[in-house]
Amino acid sequence: MKPRTFYLALILCVLVFCVAEVAAQNKRLGTAGASELLIPVGGRDLAMGSSGLATAKGVEALYWNPAGVSRMSASAEGMFSYMSYLADIKVSYAAVAGKFGGLGSLAFSLKSLSFGDISLTSEDDPEGRTGRIYSPSYVTLGLGYSRALTDAVSAGIAVKLISERIDLVSANGVAFDFGVQYQQLAGFKGLTLGVAVKNIGPQMKFDGPGLFHDAVPSGTRRPEQKFKSEAASFELPSSIELGLGYEISLADRLVGRASGVFDNNNLSENVYHFGGEIGYLGEGVQLYARGGYSLSENNKRTLPVSGGETDSYIYGASLGAGIVYMAPGINVTIDYAWRDVKFFDANNVVSVKLGF
Repeated sequence: MKPRTFYLALILCVLVFCVAEVAAQNKRLGTAGASELLIPVGGRDLAMGSSGLATAKGVEALYWNPAGVSRMSASAEGMFSYMSYLADIKVSYAAVAGKFGGLGSLAFSLKSLSFGDISLTSEDDPEGRTGRIYSPSYVTLGLGYSRALTDAVSAGIAVKLISERIDLVSANGVAFDFGVQYQQLAGFKGLTLGVAVKNIGPQMKFDGPGLFHDAVPSGTRRPEQKFKSEAASFELPSSIELGLGYEISLADRLVGRASGVFDNNNLSENVYHFGGEIGYLGEGVQLYARGGYSLSENNKRTLPVSGGETDSYIYGASLGAGIVYMAPGINVTIDYAWRDVKFFDANNVVSVKLGF
């Protein structure tokens, strides 16, 4: 069997297994937690409708598909991304990646959510008149490894340490991502396949002193004492993604790219992502214009009480632009993305990447 045929067969076997596994999880829609793992990072791929599974490369691929980290053009890259998310939540993301010769490529990331100050309420003070405040802390640390198996096939794995803290309770967990990218699929130049399994890991559970409360045991004469409420455990938003990408030369110094992703997960309905970009490859400067769209299979969900319908997927069109400045010894990339959101203000993302 030819190496390329073997790797393609391996990818298809993994895909079939993972689709069956996640399809079973899909019976529990809405039961997963740690949804911060699904918040995208970086301006380029978000502007392309989150469709970069097969085409993402370099340090930003650590989030989209860890297999693409080994395809970075520089020896080392660093990236910072900032997003204005939903309900005034801010998302900061930083990552670094480096090549280590035949050993492969390593990458490290840090994602942090800022919720601002929230009034602290209780049973005795439901309106928060004491003026006490707290700020939730959601942090995710990532470590990825990627290696090119052949000239056409690269594979990668990422482990993410999850920390969620809300006042006096917290939850910690670990999640794994596995990804493969196959370039020149079936011998077609410019055609790339991407497969990724994301957020696989054990259930998480909140714990801490905030779960204790004062109560008197019923049917006894015992005095008031401390009791602990046992928090329910929750699953991670596991998913299987399959994507295609295609690159074509449109004219001298003009290139076009198109991509699409099918996303099957246990948090919501299946989602389709589509996107593309047009780039001008000038001397020392590259300019890009991008656009994309995301939609779910079933965008309406029946409300359990009223029987009415509500939108279950709130994201839609996305737009963006990017510029790459290539100076001696360093490449500077600045990307911007805008994403339409129902019921909320649109998401805005700015990212800066340095290549050395």
